[in-house]
Amino acid sequence: MNRREFLLAAAGAAAASTLSFSSRLFAAPASSPRFLLVFLRGGYDCNNLLVPCGSDFYYASRPTLAIARPDPGNPDSAVALDTGWGLNPVVRESLLPLWQKKQLAFIPFAGTNDLTRSHFETQDHIERGEPLGPVANYRSGFLARLSGVLDKATPAIAFTNNLPLSFQGARRDIPNISLKGDPKAHFDERQAAILAGMYKGTPLAQASADGLTLPKTVSADLRNEMIAASRGAPSAHNFAAETRRIATLMRDQYRLGFVDVGGWDTHVNQGSTRGGLAYNLKNLGEGLAAYADAMGDDWNDTAVVVLSEFGRTFRENGDRGTDHGHGTVHWVLGGKVAGGRIAGEQLAVTQPNLFQNRDYPVLNDYRAVLGGLFARLWGLNASQLQTVFPQAKPKDLRLV
Repeated sequence: MNRREFLLAAAGAAAASTLSFSSRLFAAPASSPRFLLVFLRGGYDCNNLLVPCGSDFYYASRPTLAIARPDPGNPDSAVALDTGWGLNPVVRESLLPLWQKKQLAFIPFAGTNDLTRSHFETQDHIERGEPLGPVANYRSGFLARLSGVLDKATPAIAFTNNLPLSFQGARRDIPNISLKGDPKAHFDERQAAILAGMYKGTPLAQASADGLTLPKTVSADLRNEMIAASRGAPSAHNFAAETRRIATLMRDQYRLGFVDVGGWDTHVNQGSTRGGLAYNLKNLGEGLAAYADAMGDDWNDTAVVVLSEFGRTFRENGDRGTDHGHGTVHWVLGGKVAGGRIAGEQLAVTQPNLFQNRDYPVLNDYRAVLGGLFARLWGLNASQLQTVFPQAKPKDLRLV
């Protein structure tokens, strides 16, 4: 880049980023709980991940998208979890072992009471974690408030290019860094010196210095880790590589994390066991399995929640895809998760039980579910939970 482009990029990076790494000045206890939120942006089709294979209505509603009922002779059929539910076979190798070890639970009929079916409005509503109302605070996210009620032994980080709304408004600075690609430093020594000089003696001096230091440290640590773990073999999927990098930081330093994954808006030619959705699910499953493996013994102190802003319409549309829906399926993973079960309030998957004759209803509010999980992970009291999720009623699903 030329000098003008560099200066604009550097100024934006220093001014807009919240990379003040005060959390790096102390070490978190090795056995303290770790929590990672994985946000699937775009509204993933939960019905072709957790397949309601006991429902005749599912097969009538999806003539081209439905995944076949469990059949040992058909490798493209659903993998039976119980009499009513199965898994998309593309995650047989990644998620099924976690389910069998009771380290994975699914919560169907989950989500928010936001009815806009707008990606952006519903994502923002979830990340804010506030009750619906005429006034919305876009400077306060629920993970930021959670960080505020926890002590400094629970350092937080977002594995994103920009600090997500979930972490906005924190009492202490939250670092963010994307690990989707090669986590190398973006500035050479000369450029870094120019940037540091620009902000010398200003309130942004420490933030810019820390922001330049982190990619170097992460790059060196992660390169060494990846070379050792991979034994020279290339990564099968980008998300698996990303989650191994995330695990390095969550295992050794951070305790509260956020990462998002896009590409889940499947209006056209969605596919079932093949196609765009299947590829994304396979990629996601392999990434989560890689994360569990990379955490080692610390997986036993880890909880991962996977959620999306909403599900998809239960019936397929005329373009062999699905449209914006309402209720969805959340995932909870971890070494001590009380898994191997379908958790939360449920009802039969039939046409009369659809919400507005099109979607899963929401029976398990995400704020209540996460509140109950946080209470168990960190022993939060009622007042602390109200700070994180105002006016919510925590639901203890005994997930950990």
